[in-house]
Amino acid sequence: MTIWQAIILAIVEGITEFLPVSSTGHMIIASSFMGISHLEFTKMFTVNIQFGAILSVVVLYWKRFFQSTDFYFKLFVAFLPAAVLGFLLNDFIDSMLENVIVVAISLLVGGIVLLFIDRIANDTTREREISYFDALKIGFFQCIAMIPGVSRSASTIIGGMLQGLSRKQAAEFSFFLAVPTMAAAGGYKLLKTYDTIQASDIQTLLIGNLVAFVVAMLAIKFFINFLTKYGFKVFGYYRIILGLVLLALLASGYKLDIV
Repeated sequence: MTIWQAIILAIVEGITEFLPVSSTGHMIIASSFMGISHLEFTKMFTVNIQFGAILSVVVLYWKRFFQSTDFYFKLFVAFLPAAVLGFLLNDFIDSMLENVIVVAISLLVGGIVLLFIDRIANDTTREREISYFDALKIGFFQCIAMIPGVSRSASTIIGGMLQGLSRKQAAEFSFFLAVPTMAAAGGYKLLKTYDTIQASDIQTLLIGNLVAFVVAMLAIKFFINFLTKYGFKVFGYYRIILGLVLLALLASGYKLDIV
């Protein structure tokens, strides 16, 4: 992987991690087009640069993130379902990461859901206290995002809105929940692969995390304002178009599968 390829993947991660379009799906697509998806370092890199993205949440929301212990307990409750299922189904999840068809179908189906979620969830501008049961249910919604292309952001925001949270409140809780979830996933991956990292890889990882951090900060600010005003439809149409394009490419024989 070259530095420029690392920067491209980091930009993709920073833009898509907190948008309801699936960062994992986009990085699989981007690395496939660049011909580096088969590299073990690429798979480790795409998980590792999530540290840069989650740091952007801590920096942007540091006053709210470092608050009461009750807040941390609720995040822990919401984190538990994905932690348990992620550990039990790790090999199965990794196998799904190796097929762009799964990403394409997930993008398409998820896009259709986003077209109607504003109507289904009956969005409100009134914010309320998030209960432990709300947090647990949002945590189960997060588990759906283990399927590549579904989007962790989309599943948790939709889960929050279905509990009666406003778009903004659901999105912000999704951002907060990303911190323990992505830190655990990245830490676990790093623990499994740290002995394969070469000295020359460290610079690439640092640059990737820095780029992901800066781009994610900009993406979060844009997304909150856009989502509050316009809802999910634009993201739904984008996902549907991208999913159809991928399926068309695969049907025409274009090689995108990860080997």
